Amino acid sequence: GPRPILVLISARLLGKPTDNTYIIASVVELLHTATLIHDDVVDDAQMRRKFPSINAIWKNKISVLMGDYLLSKSLIGASRTSNLRVIEILADTSKRMSRGELFQIEKSRRLNITEEEYFSLISDKTASLFSASCELGAISVNGKSDDSKNIRLFGENLGVAFQIKDDLLDYQGSQKIIGKPSKTDIKQKNITLPLLLAFKNSTKKEKKYIIGLLKKGAEKTDVKKIVDFCKTHGGLQSAQEKLLEYAGYAKEYIGHFPDNQYKNIACMLVDYIVNRKK
Repeated sequence: GPRPILVLISARLLGKPTDNTYIIASVVELLHTATLIHDDVVDDAQMRRKFPSINAIWKNKISVLMGDYLLSKSLIGASRTSNLRVIEILADTSKRMSRGELFQIEKSRRLNITEEEYFSLISDKTASLFSASCELGAISVNGKSDDSKNIRLFGENLGVAFQIKDDLLDYQGSQKIIGKPSKTDIKQKNITLPLLLAFKNSTKKEKKYIIGLLKKGAEKTDVKKIVDFCKTHGGLQSAQEKLLEYAGYAKEYIGHFPDNQYKNIACMLVDYIVNRKK
């Protein structure tokens, strides 16, 4: 995944990776995997990356314990760096990710999320681990605090772009390609950016009708109506523009670093995330 790669790239932008860089790279992936396992329980998901999810095979009890085990492994790994700042950042990131998930569940019940709340939500849920991966990579080579800050903001903006792309793929993709059921957000009553931006271009009556479809639990034909509404009201187009905006911000934050292969790789990663099909 992109998170451990971001740790390594961030370290390389500032110097030479240390043992701690590699420990941190594995730690962020363990933390990410723990949250995915727990997410699949919360969402009652049957598939993950084209394979049956852990809870689909072994039920929720084992999945929750397995997620907890990986979370513990992650924190043990962090303590091996003997750097209190590393542990603080990871603990804070875990808290933010949980807060984001809880906020999303609350909003899926009320169906009243605003654009501002959406960005706050994805900043916690997704971008927090991207920015932490970048900041931790910088810390692992004793990067100057200004440089660490710019690299962290590179990660934060890249994380926002990553989530917007995920939300777009949910409307555009098919399960065969993305490896997890598409239209999941609609079925779970999550209002994401494409729909929020479509509401901006619609009448109150149309918005009320679409929220009504979501409220009762969208069936197959309803899902198609919601996707079509999103397309015809420019939701996908506007979300694509926002995606490119955040990808641009990410590149700006590393713009002043010396031009070398690692800066090029970082920019290529941004482009890959923007253009990916899954």
